[in-house]
Amino acid sequence: QVQLVESGGGLVQAGGSLRLSCAASGSIFSINRMAWYRQAPGKQRELVAYITRGGWINYLDFVKGRFTISRDNAKTTVYLQMNSLKPEDTAVYYCNAEISSTPGINDYWGQGTQVTISS
Repeated sequence: QVQLVESGGGLVQAGGSLRLSCAASGSIFSINRMAWYRQAPGKQRELVAYITRGGWINYLDFVKGRFTISRDNAKTTVYLQMNSLKPEDTAVYYCNAEISSTPGINDYWGQGTQVTISS
C-alpha cells in the first residue's frame, strides 16, 4: 500500500522559513509527479508547486521566488523550502503524488501539515 507521510509544518513569524518534507513508501514502481497543495480556511485547495519525474518544476505565481520544491536522489521524497513567509501563506499543506504501483497509476495524498504564519 502506498503512503505519503508529511512533516515540517509549524508556527513561524512573518519573514521566517519552514521546510516541509513528504516521503512516499510502499510498493512503488515509479513516481510520475510530486506536488504540494495548500488549503486555507474557507478556501479551495490550490496547487503550490510540482516536480515531474523528468525534473520539470512549476510554481504558482504567488510563491515564485520564495518557495523551492526539490526531491532526494531516490526521487521518493519531495521537499518544499518556504522562505519569506507571509500570513497569507497560512494553510494546511498537502503532499500529492501520481504513483505507479501494483493497483495501477493513482493519485495519492498525504495527511496534511499545518503551516501558520503570524504577523
